[in-house]
Amino acid sequence: MSVENPADLAVVGAGPAGLSAAVTAAETGLRVVLVDAGTQTGGQYWRHPDERHLDAFADPEHTGHHHWEHYRGLRDRLRRQVETGGVVHRAGRQVWRIDREAGGGFLMRTTAVTGMDAAAAVDRAIRAERVVLAPGAYDRQLPVPGWTLPGVMAAGGVQAMLKANQVAAGRRAVVAGTGPFLLSVAAGLARAGVEVVAVCEANALSRWAATPLRALQEPGKLIEGVGYATTFVRERIPLRTRTIVTSVAGEGRVTGATIARVDAAGRVRPGTERALDVDLVAFGWGFTPQIELVVGAGAETRIDVDGSLVAVVDGDQRTSVPGLYAAGEATGIGGAVQSCAEGELAALAVAVDAGLAVPMASARRLRRRIARGRSFAVGMHRASPVPEQWATWLRDDTLVCRCEEVPVSAVRDTVTDLAADDARDVRVTARPGMGMCQGRVCGFALSCLVERETGRPRRAADVEPLVRRPIGTPLRVADLAELADRPDPADALDPAEVSDQADVSDPADLSPRKERS
Repeated sequence: MSVENPADLAVVGAGPAGLSAAVTAAETGLRVVLVDAGTQTGGQYWRHPDERHLDAFADPEHTGHHHWEHYRGLRDRLRRQVETGGVVHRAGRQVWRIDREAGGGFLMRTTAVTGMDAAAAVDRAIRAERVVLAPGAYDRQLPVPGWTLPGVMAAGGVQAMLKANQVAAGRRAVVAGTGPFLLSVAAGLARAGVEVVAVCEANALSRWAATPLRALQEPGKLIEGVGYATTFVRERIPLRTRTIVTSVAGEGRVTGATIARVDAAGRVRPGTERALDVDLVAFGWGFTPQIELVVGAGAETRIDVDGSLVAVVDGDQRTSVPGLYAAGEATGIGGAVQSCAEGELAALAVAVDAGLAVPMASARRLRRRIARGRSFAVGMHRASPVPEQWATWLRDDTLVCRCEEVPVSAVRDTVTDLAADDARDVRVTARPGMGMCQGRVCGFALSCLVERETGRPRRAADVEPLVRRPIGTPLRVADLAELADRPDPADALDPAEVSDQADVSDPADLSPRKERS
């Protein structure tokens, strides 16, 4: 399935949402192409050792995973569909641009994740009548003094090393931030033999008391929590609430960290500072949806309860762009079970919009599952927010943007002295978010700092410019040169034109929406 052989559906991402969407759609009879940056399926959540060399690892591939049997079922279903031609799996490739074509459908341009792109030019572009975006999310970062030292890692990165390589990133660790994910990472480190000297949760556990019914809607999460508690007791891991890492120390690498108690708003309580001897600091402040392709395609977005920019979807995962659907973390951080349900529902919506019959009972079940999951996610985010006063932890010389080495003082000066009134103005003036990562690391912190300095609440329109990129992923210049050397295979519309023409419907069921010409 390529430019010359269009697919019925293209799915971007092979994590919980994308994998569920691809196999469900193929089983309804649709011709599917699945594109993913990973060389094997599972995404970050089901990241696991190289399946070709499992005998080289001490522990089985499911070590440290939840819902592994469900993943194995999805993986087996995908293999059957690949063998029968229902799915073409493009592994190790990433989509760098999506355009809506004038005659309908979409054109996606892809590139190899690593090395030279060995794919034929005609296979680097994919045409599809419809697209499901399930790109997942990545770790949200907040700066503190010393956060650029080797040995400071995102909690998700620490866990990825444990899952994929069965390697611990340090010997003595502190895990800090907010949310249940801290417990998972700390437990994984402890099982790997790392001494976890403290888990620092910035919020009080009593915040969960405000949403007890939401927690009861997800009994599986409660069972996971009991498992983590058992590990903490067995390994004697101290859990310190309303406690943060205020700074990281070291010359050339991490040798220590300072922790302190904070009040309900997140202000440090003087006199509560304490030094820890550690060589690993794992920060977990939640996750940022990977929304670049959604924004690039012109789909409507909103600010979610946790402050993330997410795609606006209707009751069946349709975005504001006809033929474009979103599932998983791109619609709001909710976890793997939620993502699987959204991916499956999106696939059923695609099938209905393509004129196929689907089991309506399954659609209703999925909607109920998604509603429960979203309710739990709202409660989780409200119980584990980024502290309101986190910016007070920073010094003027603390780097906000590590790529361009932009300190906090430069951001503040741009607002106060140059009258910048949104994150985009600050970005083009002081250059945070203009380096190699293009704001993926510092974007959330930058937008929060600008909101604090200007007193103006963040809106989706303010955050979108930080993630809107004509080229959505790193790309070789040679790939662009090849496009210039041959005719463009599509007469594509500008994403802004698509956005101006589209709206979001709110169907009560899986009723097909008429495509617009």
